[in-house]
Amino acid sequence: MNSVADVWDNVLAQLKRDLSETTIATWFDELKAVDIRGNTFVLHCANDFKRGYIETLFLKNIKAALHDIFSMEFEVSILDDAGLAALSGGEPKKQSDRFTSDEFTFETFVVGPSNKLAYAASVAVAEHPAQNYNPLLIYGDSGLGKTHLIYAIANVIRKNDPRSKIAYVKGDDLTNELVAAIQAGPNKTAEMREKYRQADLLLVDDVQFIAGKKQTQEEFFHTFNNLYESGRQIVLTSDRPPSEMTQLEDRLRTRFEWGLLVDVAPPDFETRLAIIKNKAALLGLDLPDKVTVYIAQNVTSNVRQLEGTINKIMALKDLLGNDTDEETVSRAIQDMLRRNNEYVPTPEAILDYISKYYNVEQSVIRGQQRIRDAVQARQIAIYLIRSMTNLSLDDIGKEFDNRDHSTVLYSIQQVEKKMKKDAAFAETVKEIKTNINAKR
Repeated sequence: MNSVADVWDNVLAQLKRDLSETTIATWFDELKAVDIRGNTFVLHCANDFKRGYIETLFLKNIKAALHDIFSMEFEVSILDDAGLAALSGGEPKKQSDRFTSDEFTFETFVVGPSNKLAYAASVAVAEHPAQNYNPLLIYGDSGLGKTHLIYAIANVIRKNDPRSKIAYVKGDDLTNELVAAIQAGPNKTAEMREKYRQADLLLVDDVQFIAGKKQTQEEFFHTFNNLYESGRQIVLTSDRPPSEMTQLEDRLRTRFEWGLLVDVAPPDFETRLAIIKNKAALLGLDLPDKVTVYIAQNVTSNVRQLEGTINKIMALKDLLGNDTDEETVSRAIQDMLRRNNEYVPTPEAILDYISKYYNVEQSVIRGQQRIRDAVQARQIAIYLIRSMTNLSLDDIGKEFDNRDHSTVLYSIQQVEKKMKKDAAFAETVKEIKTNINAKR
């Protein structure tokens, strides 16, 4: 392979074994290979939404493909425009240049009983930021349109005032950014604080991921206060209301509840019909009413599944020349449901999350060190790999410095015993498991 582009072509070829053509065409089209620095493969994606989606769902697939090609572990970094500019020594785009996608607007958001209040609140915030509902927290399961709404808010504010400073970050990325800033020294930490505290609009997606991260919560507490007291708008999304974030500090929980909490629920039948027709129209796909009804009756859990089904149908039509009949639609639906229902996290994905949660290197978790945090992280990781995957005790042992099956079993038993005796610990394990599943 002569260049980083050649490597990326090989990665994409590897990804096609596990991901559909539609998935790759939809989410990887704006992803470009930039560089290989040591054991870090550097990519660039200008689209914030797609970058976040890839980091959440497909990072493990990219790492696995790189491992297959090079027979070594790689980290993957996906840069935004500012990161790419910093890497190349150029000037980054201004924050007001972001959130320009026409896809994520209020006009393209399908409103129904399940999301009507969240939609109305988002419009009110967009038109009159920091006046009525501050903060605004939108909660609900994955794939129901929370991110669409916060991007729509950003689009309106940017349109009304192009000079507005807009900052967007995911909850788990906030922790990673803070850790990196601390490691880089005081100047970098101060720079990070300024980026968020100078924002006119702060968007935090999946804020539940900061729960349990003491230092991240400390920083966010002060950032929240700074923005709130200076009359800047804060918009948050999460998979649950603050009252159910058991590892969230009380002082943050109360602040999240200062403004307005609104939920989004799975769409009803009529809303699903409207979403299907809207998505098909955007793609120029003519769906017979019978087919539209069939999809709405069979894909019920979330908007992302509905849109994924339409993308699949479009791909079958364009690539294979299939008609949009019931048989073609049935294939698309079954493929979509199978991918969602059969999700099994890899040991790498579990270890990656636990490593970030406890701020302990994966190598330490896998190794023999008896540091308290490392031991607990290791035992929880072993327990979750056993309960969330199909790996045997022996196979799990191989993931942890070739431990024998009796040692693996001991770790599992220790976690089970502690969960029965310690309610807070049991809740921590439950929350970690929930968050790993949420990142699929």
